[in-house]
Amino acid sequence: MRIHRRLAVISVAVTLGMAATACSGGSGGSGGAIGNGNSATATAKGPVKRGGTVTVAEVAATPNFIFPFAPATNTDGYNVNLTSPMWPMLVYSGDGAQSVVNPQEGLTSSITYGDGDKQVTLDLKDWNWSDGQPITSRDFTFVYNLIKANASNWSGYIAGLFPDDVSSVSAPDAHTVVLNLTKAYNPSFFTDDVLSTIPLVPQHAWDKTSVSGAVGNADETTAGAKAVYAFLQKQGADMATFASNPLWSVVDGPWKLASFTSSDGGYTYVPNTAYSGPDKPIVAKVVESPFTTDTAELNALRSGSSLDVGSLPLNDVQQVGALQADGYAVADVPIPGVAGIIPDLYNPQVGPALRQLYIRQALEELINRTQIVSKVYSGYADPGNGPVPLKATGPWASPLEQSGGPYPYSPSKADALLQAHGWKVVPGGTSTCQSPGTGPTDCGAGITAGEPLKFQLDYDSGSTATDEQNAAIQSSEAQGGITITLKSEPFNTLIGEATPCTATAHPASSCGWQLLEYGYNPYGLYPVGDGFFNTGGSSNIGGYSSPEMDQLVNATEFGAQGTGFTAYEDYAASQLPWLWLPLQNQILVYRKNLQGVAPLNPFSGGLNPEVWYYTS
Repeated sequence: MRIHRRLAVISVAVTLGMAATACSGGSGGSGGAIGNGNSATATAKGPVKRGGTVTVAEVAATPNFIFPFAPATNTDGYNVNLTSPMWPMLVYSGDGAQSVVNPQEGLTSSITYGDGDKQVTLDLKDWNWSDGQPITSRDFTFVYNLIKANASNWSGYIAGLFPDDVSSVSAPDAHTVVLNLTKAYNPSFFTDDVLSTIPLVPQHAWDKTSVSGAVGNADETTAGAKAVYAFLQKQGADMATFASNPLWSVVDGPWKLASFTSSDGGYTYVPNTAYSGPDKPIVAKVVESPFTTDTAELNALRSGSSLDVGSLPLNDVQQVGALQADGYAVADVPIPGVAGIIPDLYNPQVGPALRQLYIRQALEELINRTQIVSKVYSGYADPGNGPVPLKATGPWASPLEQSGGPYPYSPSKADALLQAHGWKVVPGGTSTCQSPGTGPTDCGAGITAGEPLKFQLDYDSGSTATDEQNAAIQSSEAQGGITITLKSEPFNTLIGEATPCTATAHPASSCGWQLLEYGYNPYGLYPVGDGFFNTGGSSNIGGYSSPEMDQLVNATEFGAQGTGFTAYEDYAASQLPWLWLPLQNQILVYRKNLQGVAPLNPFSGGLNPEVWYYTS
């Protein structure tokens, strides 16, 4: 339901956020309008009816880990969808449709910066765990001790950030935590992008090293913290016991897990009746119903089945009228994130070519993003002009991105660029290197004479719109004589193959992928590129490395408020650590008598069932 950046090496779309395909059922005709997800008037209000079940479509989204701190080797971004409704983050992103911190839903009553922004004081709310025990500062020190001792085995770890950047932690009282940092931070960055990725977990229930062992303070030593973490990660990987393991029954969020089916990833929530927050669930049950494809999910909506919340494939917007006639409301909201194709710069076969910026430029100039937005996503998408979306993350998009980005679609420029660097361009065929070498008019280091411009693009299967987008890219790249072979795979298969490749570690056995497209990486409220584009970043699996990029990313994190963001953004847009792609809006379909859905929170994928209720 919610995805926060840095929590997984590869984070992808929320359960419904990227669903788009052609409907295989009957025609719904045209007509009907998609409501603006920012509007609270998407459906008419009515009297609250307590209870009821909401069934939500879960398309090609299978979580496989329940402990909120997944291992570094676990790249399933859907895990946070499962866990954050039970263990929310310290800072809750999004207040309705606003891209701001939500003070009501987070676990802190205040966050104060001092000592020149090198000290952060967190005042925790007087809330309780589901077993009645209070949430205290000891829960934070428990999290800190676990992560400090096991940082390299946490999927959300970025070297230099939390916990590396904490010189000391103190807990002056049961509800106060003081972090002394190693350097001054931009408060927007630290609050929006660091604290928003850290949940609290119950020290009084989880500080143990075995199933039968007693709860103690093992985390207070490095060896003990390692043992506790290893135990919790082992338990967290046992999908058959997600709903029955007593560890996972102690939560502080609005929901508890009632069931989980390991074979297909479907699961059910029931309310945490002891939830301390302001939005106590009104419905009695939320069922995440799995579908292997979005075609099957849309057909289920059209059949009048038990689905209450689903997604509208963007190339089926003509179905809006039929869905509305069937009793559904439809609303859209931009997604805060960045979509792209990741080049493997150290693939043994094509890495030397992909390391050439001019080749990445030509690849980008041959992607007709405007056409993809129009024809594949029916206009409901961010244009993908660079690393920052134009609408979903507030006023961060630079003038360069707003004007179309540095590399708008231009086959003629792409062809001229390749020719200027020693390639024989064969539109509709395969271009080859005619001038090997490292001079300004040569193909570049490591590229051999006669080498073809041929790449394989691996991407996530299950969405016809994704198929259509990549088929369009394959066709337009051919205008520059660049041959793209397409290979679609199930998501878990795809991410299993997408191992990080760097200049110092690129074994041929695991760096065989060439181009990878899996959806998008979501942003926090502050859309900086740490973890994505800096050297060694947790999601920088293609091995891009630039000292200037690292310096610019650091400036957005450590500089004064707002300093250097445009310089970072424009450099990233121009250097193409990824090939930028459009990012579609989320189109949510929900029953008209289900209230509280709109306005849609872009940082929760529009799914906040704790505020939903039926009117009839």
